[in-house]
Amino acid sequence: MSRSQVFKWYKAFSGGRESIKDETRSGRPSTSKTDKNVEKVRALVRSDRRLTERMIASKLNLNHTTVHQILTQELAVRKLCTKTVPKNLTIEQKDNRKDVCLHHVERIQSDRNFLKNVITDDETWILEYDPETKRQSKEWHTSASPHPKKARKSKSKTKSMLICFSDCQGVVRTEFVPQGQTINQFYYREVLERLRNRAVCVRPSSANNWMFHHDNVPCHKTITVIEFLAKKGIPVVPQPPYSPNLSPCDFYSVSKTKTSP
Repeated sequence: MSRSQVFKWYKAFSGGRESIKDETRSGRPSTSKTDKNVEKVRALVRSDRRLTERMIASKLNLNHTTVHQILTQELAVRKLCTKTVPKNLTIEQKDNRKDVCLHHVERIQSDRNFLKNVITDDETWILEYDPETKRQSKEWHTSASPHPKKARKSKSKTKSMLICFSDCQGVVRTEFVPQGQTINQFYYREVLERLRNRAVCVRPSSANNWMFHHDNVPCHKTITVIEFLAKKGIPVVPQPPYSPNLSPCDFYSVSKTKTSP
């Protein structure tokens, strides 16, 4: 309490006042925050959820503070940014993803070695060199030591496509695509033939009963590739469209390759 207020209350109590409540003041109470205005704000927000508080106040001829109180206290709403997702799935795609997941669960429950026999693949771009990040360049120094310096370096403009095949035991085969080579159905079929020969050498225990998993890029779903896998007796584990979180490569081999120092 300020010094002047202390003097004011001391004088009032000295004059015989006993109540500490404020006296009734003249004038009318504020009527902006009414049920009618709350409904107006609710209707306006529902019509356009991107309106700002100042735009709502201007449209309804209300105070900005009143609009803020109505939104946060009366309507209990807040403004959220849109979350970016890879793809908005349709009802059919969601049902397909559910069916595939349930199929995988049933296979795992009936066969505990199901995931051990799956070889999965993915393609990723590998830079010729990647600059060291600021966190990777940390060094131990005393307080009297100057900060280490390094020249600014941009990422490599030269990059190569890497095809990585792996299972639960580790990497089965890696193959760099030659410069200028497009990964089409014919080249991918040759890669699968080399993978089949490699799996016999590095995974002899599951050479005759391993299963293959890959994503839904166009060259993976061509007739020649499907016929090749069927002819060689290699079953394919289904991959729902636009479901990268069901692909192990996105979380293990590829992610470690991208983040390794």
